[in-house]
Amino acid sequence: MFGMPLLELFGYLGSVVIAISLMMSSIVKLRIINLTGALIFTVYGTLISAYPVAVLNGFIVVVNIYYLYEMFSRKEFFEILEVNNDSNYLNYFIKFHQKDILLFNPKFNISEINNWVTFFILSNSVAAGLVLYNKINDDSLFVKLDYAIPGYRDFKIGKYVYNEIKKDKSVKNIYTAYGNATHNAYLKKIGFIESDVNSEKVMYMKND
Repeated sequence: MFGMPLLELFGYLGSVVIAISLMMSSIVKLRIINLTGALIFTVYGTLISAYPVAVLNGFIVVVNIYYLYEMFSRKEFFEILEVNNDSNYLNYFIKFHQKDILLFNPKFNISEINNWVTFFILSNSVAAGLVLYNKINDDSLFVKLDYAIPGYRDFKIGKYVYNEIKKDKSVKNIYTAYGNATHNAYLKKIGFIESDVNSEKVMYMKND
């Protein structure tokens, strides 16, 4: 193809895959794509007898597999840190990520927060996500914000968060803000369905 040997094209494919991996903001996607690129280079290095290339990339494959296993198998990867609504760090975090937050949650307004339950989801002490919710009656709560920073959106933070919320068996109904198409698709994967409250679109999940 294009006058280039197939084996050489295979090597270029590995280079392209490695380059793509470095553009990923998601750590999991970076690891998976980088693993794929390193695996291609391992095979390529072996086929052309460039054994240092094969050994180095084989080591990278093993490292990526190890960290991916750690990410997916560790049961208590996340922790919850509750903070006050007037926390300086809370305000800083929201302002820092405001553009991204509004992309997924266009109706979010920090000025509307009034005695909301507010907590960060920590991953190895890093604030990987932020959740704000408030009880709207004895058996229902409304999640005002459910946000994960870009590098942690594949760690299933949402499943962890809502499993924690659902431990309160007095809560029978969970509502959350209607976001953009990507955010709503994520909510549906967790178990939310489209609904409405007072003629306003929301996402709803029953706590069975």
